[in-house]
Amino acid sequence: MGTQLGSAGLMLVNSLIGIYLFILMLRFLLQASGADYYNPLSQTVVKITQPVVAPFQSFLGPVAGRFDLATLAAGFVLKVLGIIVIFMIIGVGMPPVGGLLIAAVAALANAILKIYFFALIVMIILSWVAPQAGHPGALLVMQLVEPIMAPVRRVIPPLGMIDLSPIVVFIIINLLDGLVVGALTRAAGISGRLVGL
Repeated sequence: MGTQLGSAGLMLVNSLIGIYLFILMLRFLLQASGADYYNPLSQTVVKITQPVVAPFQSFLGPVAGRFDLATLAAGFVLKVLGIIVIFMIIGVGMPPVGGLLIAAVAALANAILKIYFFALIVMIILSWVAPQAGHPGALLVMQLVEPIMAPVRRVIPPLGMIDLSPIVVFIIINLLDGLVVGALTRAAGISGRLVGL
């Protein structure tokens, strides 16, 4: 019974770290895509993540005005510390440093790909049920996915009412997830559940 409670507790800790990492990477992607900073949902994401990002902002600024290195660093450190804490709790000791760093990079990449995956699903649903939606959430999703959709649309323009670009982007996301994130996770030698898979 105690072992089951311990496992449930570890899963809870890992899930909470994963959710917070997801929000951190959402903040990173919103800034990278040039989404509306004053959108109420953008403001909520910034307020939730600011306590963790603020210490890194004193020495890490955005690159090209869009890529917020402080948020990436905060996510990376959070994941590294989370894996260390879980390893210490289960009594395995300190994981190998190389594997730990690779696992944290895999977790960041995995979170970014998941955000795009879910945002694409929401965008597709919105295009069917409310193509002219003015809700702040709908606008934010459109602003988030447009930078990855635009290059694909240039190569594969919409065929009348049918837009095949989301299918291509889904395939690319799945390939990156399977090949890149999978390879990083295997190289790290750390359980995929700890990475966030």
